[in-house]
Amino acid sequence: METKTIRLGGMALQNGVLVHGPTSWGCAVRDGAGTLHVASGRKPHLAPAVQQRMPILRGPVRLAEAFALLPVIRRALPEARFPFERPAVLGSIVASTVIVRTLRRSRLLSAGSRELAAGALTLLPAAMALRGPDLAAYHGAEHVSIGTYETGAPAPKEHPRCGSQLIAPLLVSSLAANVAAARVPAATRGIARLLGTTVAVGASVEVFGWMARNPDHPLARALARPGFELQSRLSTAEPSSDQLEVANAARDACLALEG
Repeated sequence: METKTIRLGGMALQNGVLVHGPTSWGCAVRDGAGTLHVASGRKPHLAPAVQQRMPILRGPVRLAEAFALLPVIRRALPEARFPFERPAVLGSIVASTVIVRTLRRSRLLSAGSRELAAGALTLLPAAMALRGPDLAAYHGAEHVSIGTYETGAPAPKEHPRCGSQLIAPLLVSSLAANVAAARVPAATRGIARLLGTTVAVGASVEVFGWMARNPDHPLARALARPGFELQSRLSTAEPSSDQLEVANAARDACLALEG
């Protein structure tokens, strides 16, 4: 009997890999002494009714689930080191937030130009995180491990469902939402930006899902290209055998709970 392939996702850590499925997660890291540590558990599920019936809102809810999983992993696997824990990344988050706020108050640029620049600045923390030691290689290991499981053959370090594929639809939708929010009265602009960001994230997740279901559509290929180039040139590196062992341990721990 043919075994059903479970859809997996993942996240690269500074010293390992997180893999998650529909109901469970597995995480594996290697400490400074070279020892492999593995943990797994059930995923927190937020607002399942919203995820089933409200397409635009399920994207932000899934994002909230991902953040809710991080403290669970930290308790189960204290050796795990998340990308955003590095001081340089934390500093870039603070700096980009301050610069974006200042930029949006400026009148030297048009509303569209301000929002385009602000959108580019929000990518700064991610760019800083990718400069961390071993992170790109563990990102590649995550893709190789999951892709090999899905296809049954050695997979490349780029994966079509990587979160980088969200970049193009998210930038476009966020730009449109923030330009619209900039035109409302100042008293309600903060709420308008919050609503716009929620809708932009939700719409981007829906577009991302459509891209994954229709990979050969010309529009899907065009939207996926920026993310693929980012994976290929910057955010992934060929993993070592030790790093791939870590990724496979995380994947297998997750699959063991998924049954």
